[in-house]
Amino acid sequence: MAGHSKWANIQHRKGRQDKLRSKMFSKFSKEITVAAKMGDPDVDKNPRLRLAVKEAKQASMPKDNIDRAIKKATGGDAEDYEEIRYEGYGTNGVAVIVETMTDNRNRTASVVRSTFTKYGGNLGETGSVGFMFDRKGEIMYPASVGDADTVMMAAIEAGAEDVDSSEDGHVIYCADTDLNEVSTALEAELGESDSTKLIWRPTVTTELDLEGMQKLMKLIDALEDDDDVQRVTANFEASDEVMEALE
Repeated sequence: MAGHSKWANIQHRKGRQDKLRSKMFSKFSKEITVAAKMGDPDVDKNPRLRLAVKEAKQASMPKDNIDRAIKKATGGDAEDYEEIRYEGYGTNGVAVIVETMTDNRNRTASVVRSTFTKYGGNLGETGSVGFMFDRKGEIMYPASVGDADTVMMAAIEAGAEDVDSSEDGHVIYCADTDLNEVSTALEAELGESDSTKLIWRPTVTTELDLEGMQKLMKLIDALEDDDDVQRVTANFEASDEVMEALE
């Protein structure tokens, strides 16, 4: 299993910052409603809904909001959303994946394209950068849950593929189709995780200096500000000094 991952720590810090934004709750609500509408509104019978609800709870989304989003799907008044993935390049050739949920494909495509252009990037065709990522399940635990060996053994027994441990915490990866099973087994052994979600994990990364990171974060923040965008992933890597200068 791999050692320390700069990417995982960057994502972890970024994730904590995202939780401070109230807009995230509306994105969680949309995902919950879509998951409940596409499958069974019963969390125990719908793996995608169960994962969406879990992620929303970990971001401290109120239970009333979660229940309302599920009821919206069963009430017949939920919008019809289409899931579309966009791929492109940011500063210094950093690969960017943008996951959206939209009721107007033309509007979303126009906004995503113009945002890439405005911040020095280029929107590409589907598949233009996807080959540089693997679809994985990601489970995060705080450092206090145990040392690296303890977490690694628990992860192996749960069926995980990889573990990155550092002073910031433990990041456990598994096959995307195994996320529910692996996360359930880990909870029985280690307790509730800080985060459990599906991600695009880079297989190659691009190193950025402070100026490059500042430009890229402007692009990512602008994309995430759009109501149709659910999640943005990029394959950048940066030193601790650069990340500290950004915060």
